[in-house]
Amino acid sequence: MKRGRLRIYLGAAPGVGKTVAMLAEGARRAARGTDVVIALLETHDRPYTAAMAEGIEVIPRRQVEYKGAVLSEMDVDAVLARHPDVALVDELAHTNAPGSVNEKRWQDIDVLLAAGIDVISTVNIQHLESLNDAVQSITGIVQQETVPDEIVRAADQIDLVDMSPEALRRRMAHGNIYKPAKVDTALGHYFRIGNLAALRELALLWLADRVEEGLEQYRADHGIHATWPTRERVVVALSGAARGETLLRRGARISSRGAGGELLAVYVARGDGLAGPPLDTVTALRRLTEELGGTFHTVTGDDPAQAILDFARGVNASQVLIGTRARSGIARLFTTGVGDAVIAGSGDIDVHVVTHPTASSALPRRRRSDLSTRRVLLGLCLAVGLPAVLTAGLSTAYPAVSLGLAVPLYLLVTVVVAIVGGLVPALVAAVAASLLVNWFFTPPIGTFTIADPSNVGALLVFLIVAGLVSLLVHTNSRRTTAALAAQNEAQALAELTNVLLGSTDQLALLLGRAVEMFGVRAAAVVRRGPPPQVLAQTDDFDPEALESSEHEAADADHELILQPGGLPAGSRRLFAAYAVHAGAILHRRALESSASSAEELARDNRARTALLSAVSHDLRTPLAGIKAAISSLRAKDVQWTPADEEELKEAIEDSADRLDALIGNLLDMSRLQAGALAVKPRITDLGDVIPSTIRSIGRGSEVEWSIAPAARQVMADPGLLERVLGNLLENAVRYQSAAHVGEPVRVDAYEHGGEVEIRVMDSGVGVPASQQERIFLPFQRYGDQPNGEGVGLGLAVARGLAEAMRGTLTAEETVGGGLTLVVTLPTRQGQTITMPAKLEDSE
Repeated sequence: MKRGRLRIYLGAAPGVGKTVAMLAEGARRAARGTDVVIALLETHDRPYTAAMAEGIEVIPRRQVEYKGAVLSEMDVDAVLARHPDVALVDELAHTNAPGSVNEKRWQDIDVLLAAGIDVISTVNIQHLESLNDAVQSITGIVQQETVPDEIVRAADQIDLVDMSPEALRRRMAHGNIYKPAKVDTALGHYFRIGNLAALRELALLWLADRVEEGLEQYRADHGIHATWPTRERVVVALSGAARGETLLRRGARISSRGAGGELLAVYVARGDGLAGPPLDTVTALRRLTEELGGTFHTVTGDDPAQAILDFARGVNASQVLIGTRARSGIARLFTTGVGDAVIAGSGDIDVHVVTHPTASSALPRRRRSDLSTRRVLLGLCLAVGLPAVLTAGLSTAYPAVSLGLAVPLYLLVTVVVAIVGGLVPALVAAVAASLLVNWFFTPPIGTFTIADPSNVGALLVFLIVAGLVSLLVHTNSRRTTAALAAQNEAQALAELTNVLLGSTDQLALLLGRAVEMFGVRAAAVVRRGPPPQVLAQTDDFDPEALESSEHEAADADHELILQPGGLPAGSRRLFAAYAVHAGAILHRRALESSASSAEELARDNRARTALLSAVSHDLRTPLAGIKAAISSLRAKDVQWTPADEEELKEAIEDSADRLDALIGNLLDMSRLQAGALAVKPRITDLGDVIPSTIRSIGRGSEVEWSIAPAARQVMADPGLLERVLGNLLENAVRYQSAAHVGEPVRVDAYEHGGEVEIRVMDSGVGVPASQQERIFLPFQRYGDQPNGEGVGLGLAVARGLAEAMRGTLTAEETVGGGLTLVVTLPTRQGQTITMPAKLEDSE
């Protein structure tokens, strides 16, 4: 069966017209004779939306009962049985009621699509999973219902329903989105101009990326390699030289001139796999690219120009920025520059060539890996000595030794010298050998005159072959040395990376590995001064010997230092790589510290927002009650009976008590957070504290309590313990009453393992195990019910006070349903204390 097609109307915010657009499309198709039904529609009591649905068949919903409430969901089975051509399903990200076959509505839609039914649906940008954090930071609201991005991306067609923030706010003000009672609140919070503009930009950018994906797929499917400049993409070609920063900044300025421009930096690495520029330089270029808002890419190629062009065409670039140095006329005569090659092969891609002295060539510059001075000197000695020794040996056998035998022998000597000392000693050996062959073995002997013209050609060929062989041997020797260095470097860095990944103290481990790798006495990471500050060091590091140590920059402010100095030149590159690792570790530490600080600030901001929101409501409520009662008592036109006056006075007292409890919790939380809470623990009798607490909350008839004889006394601050139990009891009684349960709240105290457990048990709605820790956070109520009483500080304060008395407060499920809050406190010196007096079980 052919799978159905999915069409989604995407909006930036509620009210932009997604559902109306869906219904209009459904009506249009129905008018053409297509079988269209409404599988699920959410009108939100909007008359215009309901009117749009008229004339389209509606599939009745399925009723689901959950916790005494009846919820309606899409009847998937009924839609499958009806099997229309097109089904209209509103709100793609909706979460189905518990007990449904599928958890999410998009899963229901997938069932319809699998059955061959086309589906038209709607979703807002804030419900996309990948944008959840961004939407929260913009609006301050966590979206509970989300849909995976791949579900929306997989749609056959996505239509953006767009509306300017001003137009949407006018629609809101006219009452076309929410009821009039909610309009002012919505306009002042979620529907602020800034929020709507940011959400609109998110929607436009997200959809633009999807369009870009579709375009790239289309070009790939149709084999289109030409550039389609749908947006400004600037590719900056880098060789790894530090002066590539100039090109990056120039490219960033070019890409920022138009909306939607992109900066892509491409580093062309050597195709032979040998070591390239220093790693710290490449890392710095990568970091600068990211700071400029671009992306850094690495490609490999023997032909840098072709590698740059292939990358540019692969990303559909519109411009390429490449740097080059001024080249001499001789160089231009014999070689083609990378810039010229890129221009020649660019086609419809614009190429910017920066030729000023600070620009770096895109060509990966070959780093010389010359032999050591010792080997070159040894080669020079051999270049002089070996031909002389060979000549002496061959002279004793003359005239038996012919020119045809002498030439290969001297060529062999030249190759040996090239292997040992490189190109220069080999050339010296070749010249010396040609002169010796001419003098001793080419007639006439003893002169540099050559009688036979063929011998002239033989000597010239010998000299050319000797030079070429020397060059090849020298090049191979250099490449072998470079390859071994690159292999050792890669192995060392891979091993270091693997070790660092499993370490908690990465900086100390890196320093230890550096000491082992470079065979030094000590290592340290130092912040530049004055005075220098040692951040991490190994044993035996001497801060007084920094001047004589080996230094390598880890970043702009720190150095990796080895002691003693005198590091071999061949180890400098690996030393620089270790310094880059050290800089990365320090950078990550700084990021973690910044993230922690940002998280604390965000948490404080959320707490302040929650405090202002909650306190503004919860302070207002008791104050309003007090004011209303006092105004009633002072009214001259009403004659109150004594019973009425007592009721009003009781309302004033209750409101004042609520206000006092609220302010008390706020003060306690402030003291706890500031660490300024004074705790004076002493032997406290629970037989006094528990009844007193029950009386103080005025709900004695709703609470039963009992204390085991061995659990009567604890080490606690009586005043703080009464606050803890008072908050727990108020919470338990509130939810017990809300659940309409006739059973009383129970308070039981037991002795267990040298500690006393006070268990406050209710039979209310309960809290899932996954949410039990969350109820102890400040300004949180289970379910965040807006009509709940209090600011959500009671349990947070209770836990803080319990921990201040060296106790604990945890939550667990009540057997049979409900929530049990357990306070654990120490007994005297950790020992159980029994009381001689008999204690009644309950009151």
